[in-house]
Order: sequence, then structure tokens, then C-alpha cells
Amino acid sequence: MSDIIDKLKKVRRGAMFIIEGPSGTGKGAICKEILAQDPHIKFSVSATTRPRRETEVEGVDYYFITDEQYDKLIEQDAFYEYVDSQYGARYGTLRSEVDSFLNVGEDVLFDMDWVGARQMKAKAPNDVVTIYILPPSFAELKRRLYGRGTDSEEVIQKRMKQFTDKVSHWNEFDYVIVNVNLDETVCKVQKIISGERMKRVRQTGLSEFVDELLKEAQND
Repeated sequence: MSDIIDKLKKVRRGAMFIIEGPSGTGKGAICKEILAQDPHIKFSVSATTRPRRETEVEGVDYYFITDEQYDKLIEQDAFYEYVDSQYGARYGTLRSEVDSFLNVGEDVLFDMDWVGARQMKAKAPNDVVTIYILPPSFAELKRRLYGRGTDSEEVIQKRMKQFTDKVSHWNEFDYVIVNVNLDETVCKVQKIISGERMKRVRQTGLSEFVDELLKEAQND
């Protein structure tokens, strides 16, 4: 029985955790902390048609492909989700990339908008867990956007104008967290991940364990 219990810890199906929220809610910082603290959760590498920048590494930052390759992958239903950006480039989440983790019990983390989350939920409802991050107030969101010091005034104004549209989709998500404090929010996300890992559909070694329990009871 102890052998089976040890196996249970190793045999399970991974899950896809999608974190979404308006710019300035701390999604990037949350993802960074989760990835740093949990060795069993990976960040998915997407495919894109945009040119590779000098500092980017193939297979680490993105898989860089042509438009022709991208179209062929769509025809093959090779993406869990894909989108054309407003800047002309195209992005997609490869099934093969994600499944290579899920099939060996590793989880995958995504910083993804509601459009992609909706596509992925439709294609893999049992594997996808969605988490929406809200700011404690719009004033605090604005303070964070300006406080980052990374965006121009034009970009900040654009992000704030997108706020209403983004938040209107909050009720499509499985979990909702108001990010008042980063450490507390990371802890909440970790609890969600831990709970989801315990779901019956993801514990693929349970059947064998239950069979052994019943056999043991019958032989007692």
C-alpha cells in the first residue's frame, strides 16, 4: 500500500491555470512569484509570427514561425487558443507544448486575456482553471500604472480606457481575487492551485489505490 501512496504523489494529470485582469492589477508579479516558488508549474511558450528580437531565444521566449506555418497549425487544430494582435503579429498556444507538461503531471501557468481563456475553456474544460485579478480600486490601479514608470502617457491612458471592457468579463472566471497585497494574493493563488490538484479528475492514480483498498478490506 505504501508503494501505491508514493505513486499517487507522482501520478496525476496537470492543469492549466489562467490568470487574467486589467493592466496594473499585478498579474505579471503574481505569475513571477508562483513560478519561482513552485517547481511543478511551468510557463507556456507561445508561437508567434512576429520577428525575433536580438535578446530573445527560440523556444524560450517564443516559437517564431511564419504566417504560412501559423495557418497550417490552425488547419490542424494545433492551437488551444490563438489571436491576431492589433499590431499585426499573431500568437497561439500550442497543444503539443502544453500537453507535454500535462501528461506528466506538471501544471502550466498562463497570463492570458479573457478571449484566450474562453477559447481554452471551450477546448479543455476539465483541464482549465481560470483566475481573475481585480484591483482594490480604480484609483489604486491608476497609481500602479503610473508608478511602474514603464509606459508612456498614451499607453497608460489606453490601458485605463480598456478597463471597463476587461472587467465586464470577470464573471466568466472560476475564481476572483482582489489584489490588495501581493504576498496575500500569491498565497491565495497557491491555495487554489493546491485545491485543484486534489480534484478526482486530476488524480489519475486513484483507481488503483481504491482497488487496493477494497482488496485489502475483502481479505481482512
